[in-house]
Amino acid sequence: MTKLFSSPFDRDSTASDVIKDVDLSGKRAVITGATSGIGVETARALAAAGAEVTLAVRRPDAGEQIAADLRTRTGNAAIRVARVDVADLESVHAFTATWTGPLHILVNNAGIMMLPELQRGISGHEQQFATNYLGHFALALGLHSALADAGGARLVSVSSSGHLFSPVVFDDLDYRFRPYDALGAYGQSKTAEVLLAVEADRRWSGDGIRANALHPGAIATNLQRHTGGLKTPEPYRKTIGQGAATSVFLAASPLVEGIGGRYFEDVNEAPQVTARPTELGVPGVAPYALDASNAERLWEVGTAILH
Repeated sequence: MTKLFSSPFDRDSTASDVIKDVDLSGKRAVITGATSGIGVETARALAAAGAEVTLAVRRPDAGEQIAADLRTRTGNAAIRVARVDVADLESVHAFTATWTGPLHILVNNAGIMMLPELQRGISGHEQQFATNYLGHFALALGLHSALADAGGARLVSVSSSGHLFSPVVFDDLDYRFRPYDALGAYGQSKTAEVLLAVEADRRWSGDGIRANALHPGAIATNLQRHTGGLKTPEPYRKTIGQGAATSVFLAASPLVEGIGGRYFEDVNEAPQVTARPTELGVPGVAPYALDASNAERLWEVGTAILH
């Protein structure tokens, strides 16, 4: 078994800590969901290190306000805004069709969590699976050539400890036969995001693209508005700066050069666990989320849906 990757950082490290002394001048990054929470902090950290950053957001008006603030805070004028709603394939395709030049960093950060009632999105699929996975899968596929042109690119998939509450249920992805369960649906979508990174790394590492997934930790952001009172225990909670640390580390640190297809938390690779937890925020990664056959099957399912 491959030895788990360890870094000099831990759960208390911040985005600023992990990117200290890293120079991203000449690098280009795209971050989805960069109008709140760890998306904004990820953008700030990468921009502060000199990257050209595109905030790929659902509401460009809100994005422009964030961009203006980040330009002032970082002294980096190369912070741009583009409309990308990962729940809307037309929006994703419009963005990828107009992107030109190389792309060094893609952070799939946007997401929705625990919708209280069953909703359907892209092609009639359950909304969390459609938004958290299908939209980001379409975005990654559309930007593949730009990532390959970078001569060494990073794809970062922001998952969650919520993945421990459900594998991808291939025989009923969309709750057409089983009763809808908000946490289970969220968990399935977050497992799918890990599998996206696993298979992207397998398929694309030869193009110089390495992909990893992560659990950022529990951060009080708009994402938790549908949890119905379900709380993450205090020991697992983080500040926004701490929550963005693992995303920024995987996106930019030279320490993870050549590392891919793995799942990180607290700025280190997570150990595998073998049982469903009783509460959110519990550390570890489920074996089914790293399973190569699951990853390949999901890629094929996603490709069939999108085409």
